[in-house]
Amino acid sequence: MPTQPDDTNKPNKAQIRDDGRDARLSFRRFAEHKMKREFKEEAIKKCEHTLKNFGQCAQDNGLLVVFKCRDLNKKINECMAEHNSPEKFEQYLKDHQAELDKRTLKSKN
Repeated sequence: MPTQPDDTNKPNKAQIRDDGRDARLSFRRFAEHKMKREFKEEAIKKCEHTLKNFGQCAQDNGLLVVFKCRDLNKKINECMAEHNSPEKFEQYLKDHQAELDKRTLKSKN
C-alpha cells in the first residue's frame, strides 16, 4: 500500500523566500558588496597602463582589434586576475575588517 510523503519537514515557500530575503538584505553583505566594488576599482587603477595601451591599440586597429591586440588583451586578463582574485579580496577583507565592521554598524543605525 503506497504511503503519502511526509511534508511536515519541508519548509514552505514563504519560509524559503524569507530566508533568501534575509541573505539579500543583510547589512554585512551590503557592506561587503561595496568593498568589493572599491577593491575592483583599485585593481583597475593598478592595471590602468595596460588598459590604456589596449584602448589605444583598439582605436588604431578598429575591427581588427581581436587579432592585432590579442597580446594586450591577454596582459589585461593576467593583470586583473592577479589584482582582482577571490584570494586577494579575502585578504583585503581581513586587512580592512575594522572598516567592514564600521560600515556594518553604520548601516544598521
